[in-house]
Amino acid sequence: MKTEHDGGDKPPFSYPVKVGNISVNPVTVTLEADPRELVGLAKLWRVLSVESLKAELQIVRWKKDGIRLKGRVSADITQACVVTLEPVISHIDEPFEQIFVPEGSKLARVISAENAEMVLDPEGPDLPETFVGDTIDAGEVVTEFAALSIDPYPRKPGVEFTTHLEGDPNDKGGRPNPFAVLKDWKKD
Repeated sequence: MKTEHDGGDKPPFSYPVKVGNISVNPVTVTLEADPRELVGLAKLWRVLSVESLKAELQIVRWKKDGIRLKGRVSADITQACVVTLEPVISHIDEPFEQIFVPEGSKLARVISAENAEMVLDPEGPDLPETFVGDTIDAGEVVTEFAALSIDPYPRKPGVEFTTHLEGDPNDKGGRPNPFAVLKDWKKD
C-alpha cells in the first residue's frame, strides 16, 4: 500500500496499528477524522470539502502472520458539479475488507509457473497487501476505500448538458454535411 501525499510522508488521516498486538480475537475500533485531517483529505481527494469521515472496523489476526481489517466507512463530502461547478453534497457509506501479510510471506506469493493459471474473481476478495516492519496504517486503508467510492462525475440533480450534442453518426437528421459542397468539385 503505497500512496503519495502532498507535502510529506505523513498521510492526512492516520491510525497506526502494531501488528504484534493483534490477537485472534477481533478488536473493534472506531475512527473519526478531526477538522485538520478533514482539510488534508479534501486536498488529497481534490474535492471542495470533507465534512466528516468515520469508520468502524474490526482488526483480527489472519492465518498466523497476517492481519485482516474489516469494517464500514462513511463520509460526507462536497464536490463541484461537472456541469455547473455548483457544490454537490455526496454521502459515502461503504463496507471494506483488506488483508495484510508480511513481506516475503508464503500467503502473498503469486503463482508464477508457466503452466499455472491464476483465476481471480472480480467480485471476490482482493489479494493480500504486504507490509514492512511491525505497523499497519488502518487510517490509510479507510482513506483509500472512501476515495474509491467518490463519484468521479458529480452532477446536481436535474442538471443536463444542453449544448452538448451527441448522437448516432449514421443519423442524417437535419444537420447539413459540411463536405456536401465538395461533391460537385472536379479536379481539372
